[in-house]
Amino acid sequence: RDGAYFVWSRGEELMTDRFPELARAVDFMPDGTVLDGELLVWPDGQPAPSSFNALQARIGRKTVPKKLLAEAPVVLHAYDLLEWQGQDIRSRPFAERRALLEQACAALPDDAPIRLSPQLTFPTWDALADQRATAREAQAEGVMLKRADSPYLAGRKKGDWWKWKLNPLTIDAVMIYAQSGSGRRANLFTDFTFAVWNGNDLVPFTKAYNGLTDAEFRKITAWVRKNTLERFGPVRKVTPHHVFEIAFEGIQRSTRHKSGVALRFPRMLRWRQDKPLQDANTLADLEEMLRIYG
Repeated sequence: RDGAYFVWSRGEELMTDRFPELARAVDFMPDGTVLDGELLVWPDGQPAPSSFNALQARIGRKTVPKKLLAEAPVVLHAYDLLEWQGQDIRSRPFAERRALLEQACAALPDDAPIRLSPQLTFPTWDALADQRATAREAQAEGVMLKRADSPYLAGRKKGDWWKWKLNPLTIDAVMIYAQSGSGRRANLFTDFTFAVWNGNDLVPFTKAYNGLTDAEFRKITAWVRKNTLERFGPVRKVTPHHVFEIAFEGIQRSTRHKSGVALRFPRMLRWRQDKPLQDANTLADLEEMLRIYG
Protein backbone atom coordinates (compact mmCIF):
# COMPACT_ATOMS: atom_id res chain seq x y z
CA ARG A 1 0.00 0.00 0.00
CA ASP A 2 1.28 3.46 -0.95
CA GLY A 3 4.43 1.91 -2.37
CA ALA A 4 5.31 0.17 0.91
CA TYR A 5 5.11 -3.46 2.03
CA PHE A 6 4.10 -4.96 5.36
CA VAL A 7 4.62 -8.44 6.80
CA TRP A 8 2.20 -9.62 9.47
CA SER A 9 2.38 -12.88 11.39
CA ARG A 10 -0.75 -14.95 11.93
CA GLY A 11 -0.46 -13.83 15.56
CA GLU A 12 -0.99 -10.26 14.29
CA GLU A 13 2.59 -9.15 14.94
CA LEU A 14 4.13 -6.69 12.47
CA MET A 15 7.58 -8.03 11.53
CA THR A 16 8.40 -6.23 8.28
CA ASP A 17 11.91 -5.25 9.38
CA ARG A 18 12.94 -8.91 9.78
CA PHE A 19 12.34 -9.69 6.10
CA PRO A 20 13.90 -6.89 4.03
CA GLU A 21 14.22 -9.08 0.91
CA LEU A 22 10.43 -8.94 0.55
CA ALA A 23 10.68 -5.21 -0.18
CA ARG A 24 11.11 -6.10 -3.86
CA ALA A 25 7.54 -7.40 -3.87
CA VAL A 26 6.35 -3.83 -4.50
CA ASP A 27 8.11 -4.01 -7.88
CA PHE A 28 5.88 -6.88 -9.00
CA MET A 29 2.56 -6.47 -7.17
CA PRO A 30 0.25 -3.46 -7.60
CA ASP A 31 -0.81 -1.28 -4.69
CA GLY A 32 -3.80 -2.64 -2.80
CA THR A 33 -2.65 -6.27 -2.81
CA VAL A 34 -2.90 -8.49 0.27
CA LEU A 35 -1.50 -12.01 -0.03
CA ASP A 36 -1.92 -14.94 2.32
CA GLY A 37 0.94 -17.41 2.35
CA GLU A 38 3.86 -18.85 4.24
CA LEU A 39 7.40 -17.57 4.49
CA LEU A 40 9.89 -20.27 3.52
CA VAL A 41 13.67 -20.27 3.58
CA TRP A 42 14.46 -20.67 -0.10
CA PRO A 43 18.21 -20.56 -0.82
CA ASP A 44 18.59 -22.40 -4.15
CA GLY A 45 15.26 -22.37 -5.90
CA GLN A 46 13.64 -24.76 -3.43
CA PRO A 47 12.70 -24.88 0.26
CA ALA A 48 15.60 -25.61 2.58
CA PRO A 49 15.45 -28.86 4.62
CA SER A 50 15.97 -26.81 7.79
CA SER A 51 13.53 -24.08 6.70
CA PHE A 52 11.49 -24.01 9.90
CA ASN A 53 14.46 -23.72 12.27
CA ALA A 54 16.21 -21.14 10.10
CA LEU A 55 13.02 -19.09 9.92
CA GLN A 56 12.62 -19.21 13.71
CA ALA A 57 16.15 -17.84 14.06
CA ARG A 58 15.16 -14.84 11.96
CA ILE A 59 11.83 -14.28 13.68
CA GLY A 60 13.55 -14.23 17.06
CA ARG A 61 15.72 -11.24 16.15
CA LYS A 62 14.77 -7.60 16.02
CA THR A 63 17.69 -6.90 13.68
CA VAL A 64 18.74 -9.59 11.20
CA PRO A 65 22.50 -9.65 10.50
CA LYS A 66 23.76 -9.82 6.92
CA LYS A 67 25.19 -13.30 7.47
CA LEU A 68 21.78 -14.69 8.43
CA LEU A 69 20.12 -12.89 5.52
CA ALA A 70 22.58 -14.60 3.18
CA GLU A 71 22.25 -18.02 4.81
CA ALA A 72 18.46 -18.01 5.13
CA PRO A 73 16.84 -15.91 2.39
CA VAL A 74 13.06 -16.15 2.34
CA VAL A 75 10.25 -16.07 -0.19
CA LEU A 76 6.51 -15.80 0.31
CA HIS A 77 4.77 -18.97 -0.87
CA ALA A 78 1.42 -17.43 -1.83
CA TYR A 79 -1.72 -19.46 -1.08
CA ASP A 80 -4.55 -16.99 -1.37
CA LEU A 81 -5.52 -13.45 -2.28
CA LEU A 82 -7.41 -11.29 0.22
CA GLU A 83 -7.29 -7.87 -1.43
CA TRP A 84 -6.82 -7.02 -5.09
CA GLN A 85 -6.53 -3.54 -6.62
CA GLY A 86 -7.60 -2.09 -3.30
CA GLN A 87 -10.79 -4.18 -3.02
CA ASP A 88 -11.47 -6.67 -0.22
CA ILE A 89 -12.27 -9.93 -2.03
CA ARG A 90 -12.43 -12.30 0.94
CA SER A 91 -16.16 -12.92 0.43
CA ARG A 92 -15.65 -14.08 -3.15
CA PRO A 93 -15.27 -17.84 -3.88
CA PHE A 94 -11.83 -19.37 -3.61
CA ALA A 95 -11.92 -20.31 -7.31
CA GLU A 96 -12.18 -16.61 -8.21
CA ARG A 97 -9.52 -15.58 -5.72
CA ARG A 98 -7.20 -18.29 -7.03
CA ALA A 99 -7.70 -17.16 -10.64
CA LEU A 100 -6.79 -13.61 -9.67
CA LEU A 101 -3.78 -14.87 -7.67
CA GLU A 102 -2.54 -16.79 -10.71
CA GLN A 103 -3.00 -13.64 -12.78
CA ALA A 104 -1.03 -11.61 -10.24
CA CYS A 105 1.83 -14.15 -10.25
CA ALA A 106 1.84 -14.95 -13.98
CA ALA A 107 4.69 -12.61 -14.92
CA LEU A 108 6.86 -12.97 -11.81
CA PRO A 109 10.56 -13.38 -12.65
CA ASP A 110 12.52 -16.26 -11.13
CA ASP A 111 14.24 -13.97 -8.64
CA ALA A 112 11.03 -12.39 -7.31
CA PRO A 113 10.49 -12.91 -3.55
CA ILE A 114 7.04 -14.44 -4.21
CA ARG A 115 6.20 -17.96 -5.36
CA LEU A 116 2.77 -19.26 -6.36
CA SER A 117 1.74 -22.34 -4.42
CA PRO A 118 0.95 -25.09 -6.94
CA GLN A 119 -2.49 -26.65 -7.09
CA LEU A 120 -2.81 -30.43 -6.96
CA THR A 121 -5.01 -32.33 -9.38
CA PHE A 122 -6.34 -35.78 -8.52
CA PRO A 123 -9.03 -38.03 -10.05
CA THR A 124 -9.71 -39.99 -6.85
CA TRP A 125 -9.12 -39.81 -3.10
CA ASP A 126 -6.65 -42.67 -3.40
CA ALA A 127 -4.65 -40.67 -5.94
CA LEU A 128 -4.58 -37.70 -3.58
CA ALA A 129 -3.50 -39.98 -0.74
CA ASP A 130 -0.56 -41.09 -2.87
CA GLN A 131 0.45 -37.44 -3.38
CA ARG A 132 0.02 -36.73 0.32
CA ALA A 133 2.36 -39.64 1.12
CA THR A 134 5.22 -37.74 -0.57
CA ALA A 135 4.70 -34.56 1.46
CA ARG A 136 7.51 -35.14 3.95
CA GLU A 137 10.01 -35.53 1.09
CA ALA A 138 8.90 -32.10 -0.12
CA GLN A 139 9.40 -30.56 3.37
CA ALA A 140 5.61 -30.28 3.78
CA GLU A 141 3.16 -31.39 6.46
CA GLY A 142 0.54 -32.80 4.11
CA VAL A 143 -1.97 -31.30 1.69
CA MET A 144 -4.43 -28.43 2.06
CA LEU A 145 -7.97 -28.81 0.69
CA LYS A 146 -10.22 -25.81 0.04
CA ARG A 147 -13.75 -25.88 -1.35
CA ALA A 148 -13.82 -23.99 -4.65
CA ASP A 149 -16.83 -21.94 -3.48
CA SER A 150 -15.44 -21.11 -0.03
CA PRO A 151 -14.93 -17.52 1.17
CA TYR A 152 -11.85 -16.50 3.14
CA LEU A 153 -12.81 -16.64 6.82
CA ALA A 154 -10.66 -15.63 9.79
CA GLY A 155 -10.07 -17.99 12.67
CA ARG A 156 -10.43 -21.76 12.92
CA LYS A 157 -13.60 -22.14 10.87
CA LYS A 158 -14.57 -25.70 9.99
CA GLY A 159 -16.20 -27.12 6.91
CA ASP A 160 -14.65 -25.29 3.95
CA TRP A 161 -10.93 -25.95 4.47
CA TRP A 162 -9.14 -29.06 5.65
CA LYS A 163 -5.47 -29.57 6.36
CA TRP A 164 -4.92 -33.27 5.67
CA LYS A 165 -1.68 -33.77 7.54
CA LEU A 166 0.66 -36.72 7.48
CA ASN A 167 0.63 -38.97 10.50
CA PRO A 168 3.29 -37.63 12.87
CA LEU A 169 6.63 -39.23 13.54
CA THR A 170 6.80 -40.78 17.01
CA ILE A 171 9.37 -41.96 19.52
CA ASP A 172 9.11 -43.32 23.07
CA ALA A 173 11.05 -41.26 25.61
CA VAL A 174 11.67 -40.99 29.35
CA MET A 175 10.54 -37.95 31.35
CA ILE A 176 13.49 -36.56 33.36
CA TYR A 177 12.48 -32.96 34.25
CA ALA A 178 9.17 -31.28 35.07
CA GLN A 179 8.06 -27.66 35.34
CA SER A 180 4.79 -26.00 36.33
CA GLY A 181 2.43 -24.71 33.69
CA SER A 182 0.78 -21.29 33.50
CA GLY A 183 -2.72 -19.85 33.68
CA ARG A 184 -5.31 -22.36 34.85
CA ARG A 185 -2.59 -25.03 34.99
CA ALA A 186 -0.17 -23.02 37.13
CA ASN A 187 -0.65 -25.48 40.02
CA LEU A 188 0.14 -28.50 37.83
CA PHE A 189 3.34 -29.84 36.30
CA THR A 190 2.72 -29.70 32.56
CA ASP A 191 6.08 -28.86 30.93
CA PHE A 192 8.39 -31.84 30.66
CA THR A 193 11.85 -32.65 29.34
CA PHE A 194 12.33 -36.03 27.69
CA ALA A 195 15.37 -38.22 27.07
CA VAL A 196 16.38 -41.31 25.11
CA TRP A 197 18.97 -43.94 25.95
CA ASN A 198 22.59 -43.71 24.84
CA GLY A 199 24.12 -46.82 26.32
CA ASN A 200 23.34 -46.61 30.03
CA ASP A 201 22.83 -42.82 29.95
CA LEU A 202 19.69 -40.81 29.32
CA VAL A 203 20.27 -37.96 26.86
CA PRO A 204 17.70 -35.11 26.84
CA PHE A 205 16.44 -34.26 23.36
CA THR A 206 13.15 -32.35 23.55
CA LYS A 207 10.53 -30.62 25.68
CA ALA A 208 6.76 -30.99 25.41
CA TYR A 209 3.88 -29.45 27.31
CA ASN A 210 0.62 -30.57 25.74
CA GLY A 211 -1.19 -33.71 24.71
CA LEU A 212 -2.37 -35.05 28.07
CA THR A 213 -5.81 -34.73 29.64
CA ASP A 214 -6.35 -32.67 32.79
CA ALA A 215 -6.78 -35.91 34.73
CA GLU A 216 -3.44 -37.19 33.46
CA PHE A 217 -1.73 -33.91 34.31
CA ARG A 218 -3.10 -34.12 37.87
CA LYS A 219 -1.89 -37.70 38.18
CA ILE A 220 1.64 -36.97 36.93
CA THR A 221 1.78 -33.83 39.11
CA ALA A 222 1.15 -35.89 42.24
CA TRP A 223 3.87 -38.30 41.16
CA VAL A 224 6.39 -35.49 40.45
CA ARG A 225 5.88 -34.03 43.93
CA LYS A 226 6.74 -37.39 45.51
CA ASN A 227 9.65 -38.24 43.21
CA THR A 228 11.68 -35.04 42.92
CA LEU A 229 15.46 -35.60 43.09
CA GLU A 230 16.68 -32.00 42.70
CA ARG A 231 15.28 -28.52 42.14
CA PHE A 232 16.64 -25.86 39.80
CA GLY A 233 14.40 -22.84 40.32
CA PRO A 234 11.00 -23.81 38.86
CA VAL A 235 12.39 -27.01 37.31
CA ARG A 236 12.40 -30.35 39.10
CA LYS A 237 14.63 -33.28 38.24
CA VAL A 238 12.62 -36.45 38.74
CA THR A 239 13.33 -40.15 39.06
CA PRO A 240 13.49 -41.68 35.56
CA HIS A 241 10.45 -43.92 35.47
CA HIS A 242 7.69 -42.81 33.09
CA VAL A 243 7.73 -43.36 29.34
CA PHE A 244 5.76 -41.14 26.96
CA GLU A 245 5.17 -41.45 23.24
CA ILE A 246 6.30 -38.16 21.71
CA ALA A 247 4.82 -37.11 18.36
CA PHE A 248 6.46 -34.54 16.09
CA GLU A 249 6.23 -33.22 12.54
CA GLY A 250 9.90 -33.13 11.56
CA ILE A 251 13.46 -33.64 12.75
CA GLN A 252 16.58 -31.60 12.00
CA ARG A 253 20.25 -31.61 12.89
CA SER A 254 21.03 -29.19 15.72
CA THR A 255 24.31 -28.02 17.22
CA ARG A 256 22.49 -26.34 20.12
CA HIS A 257 21.17 -29.55 21.65
CA LYS A 258 23.22 -32.23 23.40
CA SER A 259 21.37 -34.90 21.45
CA GLY A 260 22.33 -33.29 18.13
CA VAL A 261 18.71 -33.10 16.95
CA ALA A 262 15.77 -30.72 17.14
CA LEU A 263 12.13 -31.68 16.68
CA ARG A 264 9.35 -29.69 15.07
CA PHE A 265 6.11 -29.35 17.08
CA PRO A 266 6.80 -32.03 19.70
CA ARG A 267 3.88 -33.05 21.91
CA MET A 268 2.86 -35.95 24.11
CA LEU A 269 0.79 -38.40 22.13
CA ARG A 270 0.18 -40.79 25.02
CA TRP A 271 1.49 -41.83 28.40
CA ARG A 272 3.03 -45.28 27.93
CA GLN A 273 2.24 -46.71 31.36
CA ASP A 274 2.41 -50.10 29.71
CA LYS A 275 6.07 -49.69 28.72
CA PRO A 276 9.04 -50.24 31.05
CA LEU A 277 11.76 -47.64 31.34
CA GLN A 278 14.39 -49.83 29.68
CA ASP A 279 12.28 -50.17 26.50
CA ALA A 280 12.30 -46.47 25.62
CA ASN A 281 13.97 -45.55 22.33
CA THR A 282 17.66 -44.78 21.88
CA LEU A 283 19.74 -41.95 20.50
CA ALA A 284 20.62 -44.28 17.62
CA ASP A 285 16.90 -44.49 16.81
CA LEU A 286 16.71 -40.69 16.67
CA GLU A 287 19.78 -40.52 14.44
CA GLU A 288 18.22 -43.06 12.08
CA MET A 289 15.07 -40.94 11.88
CA LEU A 290 17.28 -37.93 11.19
CA ARG A 291 18.94 -39.81 8.34
CA ILE A 292 15.58 -40.72 6.79
CA TYR A 293 13.51 -37.61 7.47
CA GLY A 294 16.00 -34.85 8.24
